[in-house]
Amino acid sequence: MSDQLYDVIIVGAGPAGSYAACELASAGCRVAVLEQKEAPGLDVCCTGIISPECFDSFGIGEEVVLARANSAGFFSPSGKHLRLQTERVQAYVIDRPSFDRAIASRALSQGASYLFSCRVTDIAIGKDKTEVRALRNSTREILTARAIILASGFKPGLSRKLGLGKIKRFAIGAQVEVEARDIDEVEIYLSQQIAPGFFAWLVPTSPDKALAGLLAPSHARSHLEKFLLSPFCRGRIIRQRTKISQKAIPLGVLPRTCGDRLLVIGDAAGQVKPTTGGGIYFGHLGAKIASGVLKEALRADELTAARLSTYQGQWKAKMGKEISLGCRARQVYARLSDRQIEGVFNMLDSGGIAEALLNSPDFSFDWHSRLILAGLKKSLTYPLQKVRHLFPGEAGS
Repeated sequence: MSDQLYDVIIVGAGPAGSYAACELASAGCRVAVLEQKEAPGLDVCCTGIISPECFDSFGIGEEVVLARANSAGFFSPSGKHLRLQTERVQAYVIDRPSFDRAIASRALSQGASYLFSCRVTDIAIGKDKTEVRALRNSTREILTARAIILASGFKPGLSRKLGLGKIKRFAIGAQVEVEARDIDEVEIYLSQQIAPGFFAWLVPTSPDKALAGLLAPSHARSHLEKFLLSPFCRGRIIRQRTKISQKAIPLGVLPRTCGDRLLVIGDAAGQVKPTTGGGIYFGHLGAKIASGVLKEALRADELTAARLSTYQGQWKAKMGKEISLGCRARQVYARLSDRQIEGVFNMLDSGGIAEALLNSPDFSFDWHSRLILAGLKKSLTYPLQKVRHLFPGEAGS
């Protein structure tokens, strides 16, 4: 058992965990980050597409940026192509391993300690401190701290043990790096046959490399293998450069994200955009709010659930409605047939709705609720006879 009492132990060295570590360490807190992998950013299953605003808020160098995107191609089940482009850059494609290492490096420079190959097996919340039981290089260790931040990704076991409840719905993301040609922009494929309830993607990272992946409710690996053999990829994917990696992605929020001496951030809390499965930006916002609340609570030496509940109130005020509406939109999309998806494409294209939404003040790479509501409003102006085929009741007529 370590004799050192940390102010905060953070479980997980992803972007959210390392950002919180940097914020707390720079304020003079004694911080330890426990990561079960051997280094930050290893075996990450993430496309790494974030907005310029999100990237800038982390304050790290542009050497981690692989590409910039101001356009994207969307493909319907039949292969209909809808291309959207703006004059300014809408997204950065980042090298996730380098990104994670850069944020961890900043936290280290502020005095945070990192313990790698350290798998947390249990957390005990006491009256005066917390105890974290871990296996580090096959050796059992117990570390103590005044408070804990869970930033360990979507791994329901710990949160259930701590009485925080569980996130009931989730998706599986699968991705592989490929050697490719003729992939010049982000491509999104919408088809229930390819990615049931979700979508597939091809994202260029260099002139001859790309990330191919998809989200699915289950069997994501087999869906991705079929996608790589589909006409959309045939002749363009030369070979796989890596093994297919997979990751569980929460669709909804954890019922409780705070307790005595405890806060939960990032994927572990459900701080993820349900529309895309992206969690870097929302996790970053959660980490920023959590570190602010925890700094004040540590200073006051008042680490009760009641004091820390301001964190849950603040992050839900910031992101709660966005996540809730995104979940509902995702559920509606999952019920569409490929024929109905085709009809939506025709409506967006011929009605000029897609272009109008892209250029409207409601468009935001990170905040989708206003765009969803604006899209619904514009669709109401589309001629009724042209949208009849979008509704299930029409199928038998």
